[in-house]
Amino acid sequence: MALAQAVGDWGRVYGIDISEGMCSVAQARVLKAGLWQRVSLQCGDAARLPFKASIFDAVFMSFALELFDAHEISTVLGDCHRVLRDDGRICIVAMSNKGKDRTTVKLYEWFHRRFPRYVDCRPINARKALEEASFGISDVTEMSMWGLPVEVILAAK
Repeated sequence: MALAQAVGDWGRVYGIDISEGMCSVAQARVLKAGLWQRVSLQCGDAARLPFKASIFDAVFMSFALELFDAHEISTVLGDCHRVLRDDGRICIVAMSNKGKDRTTVKLYEWFHRRFPRYVDCRPINARKALEEASFGISDVTEMSMWGLPVEVILAAK
């Protein structure tokens, strides 16, 4: 909802999620908020975005990149790069495997390995992944959530 409000009356927001349940929940929220004219949601895979090349000004991904297997992250970011205009930006919010307290990260990673159905995300090095996908890092904000390091990374194509 915040993205739809941020783009104003003339902007458009496109959302994609692989889960039909999540798409249904999001669609109901969009309708309830009266933002259906600005928001288009669909089920799909972020590794194969169903959009033409160079059509978006920005891509936003929050706590999603770390759901992909390590070998898929470059594919996802490559497709994000493809759909962005030449001056496009990407913002990634992700659990980070960097941080001062490695004990919390190691414990969380242990739970992820043992109980992947319940602890489906895992901390990643999103900064490095963005750079390897030919994005230039513009800004990084480091935060903590439940004792885990989180990064908000803004990058440009």
